[in-house]
Amino acid sequence: MTNSKRHWFKRPALLSRTRPPTVKPAHASLSSKATRNLIRSHHRLLKARTQASQTGDAALVAKIDAQIQRNGGLESYQIASRLGQSSTRGGDSSKLLVDWLASRLQPLDGKSYKYRLLEVGALSTKNACSMNQSLEVTRIDLNSQEAGILKQDFMERPLPGSEGEQFHIISLSLVLNYVPDAVVRGEMLKRCSSFLTKSPPPGLSQRACPCLFLVLPAACVYNSRYLTESRLQDILSSMGFVLARSKKSHKLIYQLWDYTGDSNPRPFAKELLNPGKVRNNFAIIVQ
Repeated sequence: MTNSKRHWFKRPALLSRTRPPTVKPAHASLSSKATRNLIRSHHRLLKARTQASQTGDAALVAKIDAQIQRNGGLESYQIASRLGQSSTRGGDSSKLLVDWLASRLQPLDGKSYKYRLLEVGALSTKNACSMNQSLEVTRIDLNSQEAGILKQDFMERPLPGSEGEQFHIISLSLVLNYVPDAVVRGEMLKRCSSFLTKSPPPGLSQRACPCLFLVLPAACVYNSRYLTESRLQDILSSMGFVLARSKKSHKLIYQLWDYTGDSNPRPFAKELLNPGKVRNNFAIIVQ
């Protein structure tokens, strides 16, 4: 057979070459910087929307709503938040909560007791507090992403009708900073006292007193014109809370506040505490 008559055949392609490319979630490629930018943008838009709503500018509210949706809305914000809490991006904040609670959850009589926890702004049913056998977790979020998370606004949750409906701990992990209005932030903190029981679970140490787990971006406390660590302590102290544990990382501040039951909130206005051009305007107003 001459070269001119020789027939050349292609080797059959591998089956893997004929498959469509694996579809990956859009958020998988989000870098840490893109995640931060998405979260910050969402917060700025929420704040602008609140201001427009307060002034009665319906046209601007509609415009901002459209922009929020173009950015992916609350769902995209939650995706970014979940990435921020992944093991590669800072981790699950409830791991620290579980560590701090470990000694408190030791029963005095060897029996097993449940410590009722209300997790506000829950993103997962598989985080550290959910996997702890000593915790009975009630999870709520504005936009539930899992069957085990109730779609509910904490500010609209019915007040407990009995002590059995109250909780031994409330987790506000990166929740208070999501609230766009400084007055509502104050109301949220005050509302926590209504949901906390005034006594520890039966069979546990008295040190297992009710408590509030609070996580905020460090910039909200250390780089704000209107909030300092001292002011935050004054606000929570007036509501019956005593600081038990605290930890600061480069990006976040973690605090565990014991609740004494002696709540007598006093007013805190928005006032300049830490002036500076590069500071932010995060504030908590208590009326």
